[in-house]
Amino acid sequence: MKYTYQYKALPTTDQKLELNLWLRICQYWYNRQLGDRFDWWENNRSPVNACPLVASLPELRDKPNYYLQKKYLPNLKKKFVKVGWSGEELDFSRVPANTLQEVCKRVDKAFERFIAGDNKGTRSGKPRFKSQSRYRSFVVEGAGVKLHSCSVGGKYLYVKIPKIGLVKIRSHRHLPNGAILKQVQFIKKNDGWFVNLRLEDPTVPAVTPNSILPTWENSLGMDAVLHEDDYLATSEGVKLPSRKVLRKSQHKLTRISQKKNARKRGSRSRRKLAKREGRQHQKIARCRKDFQYKTAHELLRTGKKVFFHENLNLKGLTKRNAPKQDKNGTFLPNGQSAKSGLNLSWVDAAFGQFFQILGHIAEKAGASVIAKNPAYTSQLLAYRDEVIFTNTSIREYWDDIETMQVDRDINAAINIIIVGLDVFPTIKRSQGKVVIASSITNDTSKEVLRILRSV
Repeated sequence: MKYTYQYKALPTTDQKLELNLWLRICQYWYNRQLGDRFDWWENNRSPVNACPLVASLPELRDKPNYYLQKKYLPNLKKKFVKVGWSGEELDFSRVPANTLQEVCKRVDKAFERFIAGDNKGTRSGKPRFKSQSRYRSFVVEGAGVKLHSCSVGGKYLYVKIPKIGLVKIRSHRHLPNGAILKQVQFIKKNDGWFVNLRLEDPTVPAVTPNSILPTWENSLGMDAVLHEDDYLATSEGVKLPSRKVLRKSQHKLTRISQKKNARKRGSRSRRKLAKREGRQHQKIARCRKDFQYKTAHELLRTGKKVFFHENLNLKGLTKRNAPKQDKNGTFLPNGQSAKSGLNLSWVDAAFGQFFQILGHIAEKAGASVIAKNPAYTSQLLAYRDEVIFTNTSIREYWDDIETMQVDRDINAAINIIIVGLDVFPTIKRSQGKVVIASSITNDTSKEVLRILRSV
């Protein structure tokens, strides 16, 4: 199994200067390859349904790809490369060959996703040229990269990097025994340099979703609540609280942003406030990730082996409402002012990142995380084929037959596990009404009632 640990790097002044130079060269090399591909792309294509009557013939050359652009490196290392717009001279020979070749892979992957899409057929946007603030990382790998030693007490690690030497790292967590270092990634953030140590641990077996048979006892259903102070509801009747990091820090961000926008562009005061704004964003992101890791570990401590969660369309949930216009072209109210707050709450919760973190931690623990279609799971009673929660304002339901109070979110989490066990009713829509075609709800009603009564 492969995983990544991130540590704070403590390079010396000379090492910082060298790392900044490597980052600048990688940024220039990335932009140069991207520009070369765009030039070929614009000069060697024409519309399918038409072609220009008069056109100049471009320089005949092969289509740039990973292997052709990688062949430029030996010539670039023979002499200094002069940047046209700034006049600076860059020495490519000071950067390891594997690092520059990894930049070629990065460009190739970005351009292919723009042209052909990824393995799922999803196309990305047009790759953009990276400025200094956008290009912040590079990778070092190969035989010269290895863990060298650690300090007394294990507070610091030392990683040997070619052409740089020993880089000191603050070790806030111990490396697993038997882990093999495969790759080191340097990342420049607002508060200094960080390293990602990509490790391979052969002692941890790989877990696939089909390797564990889900049952009612070893499975857990989760419903994304996003209501008041609740974050998640589980099928065991537990509600986990929300952190709302962005909401609590929004006033600080607003104050810093207003000060920054009032300063002149390019001024020193604006750059200082931009760094301060970046540190505040970084603090929010770290607090959110810390909360999500703690929540994931809390779920793993339940002892479950299969975790079912909603397959949320987060892109659609945070999408702006379509504008409305009357016959005269005047824009009408479309409810976007109310939805903007909901969009911010979805972004603050970051359920996509949470489920990804939960999947990584569960895989190391020998468990699996599976996404399920949440259609009708929030509306249907889990122990009876009856649609109750037709509106999001209905948070609870009193059942006179069973004489108990049913919580909407816990009921939805139980329905998620029922969907994962393939015993959810088959539901169809007939003339706008929900029709239950087939159902075996009675088979699981005893377990559902036991959970709801315990709540």
